[in-house]
Amino acid sequence: MSESAAPIKVRLQSNDGKQVEVDKQVAERSILIKHLLEDLGEGSVNETIPVPNVNEAVLRKVIEWCEHHRNDPLQTTDEDSDNRKKTTDIEEWDQKFMQVDQEMLFEIILASNYLDIKPLLDVGCKTVANMIKGKSPEEIRKTFNITNDFTPEEEEQIRRENEWAEDR
Repeated sequence: MSESAAPIKVRLQSNDGKQVEVDKQVAERSILIKHLLEDLGEGSVNETIPVPNVNEAVLRKVIEWCEHHRNDPLQTTDEDSDNRKKTTDIEEWDQKFMQVDQEMLFEIILASNYLDIKPLLDVGCKTVANMIKGKSPEEIRKTFNITNDFTPEEEEQIRRENEWAEDR
């Protein structure tokens, strides 16, 4: 009887061939994996599930987030809360979790989008939004190492066309 109380595990395989074992409940924070397991049926828990777009380091980081949020209410696909859209506030634990280098941050965003983990995608995007909030285009380019490929004339035209968006 105690065997049934043990959490069901699933194996995920990253694109670099590494396998990561995780509680099914945690893996199902990913809507993609949840639907895949539902489609495959009960026998699927014995299968290794490939995650072709995510490397091991990023997969482990995503799983860490899912572990921490395992008991959060599951996301609803039919409603996007206005509150979620209107704020860039991030919980303290999530802020610390997102204190990674830019490459890892962007990989987490891409992985959460691919795996359909909307709350993690929101946290990643809010983190980037907070990084650019209040900065000039030049400061943003410097922050993200973006080359300005506009001529001064093109840049001036864009500024004139978008004057209405300036905070004045």
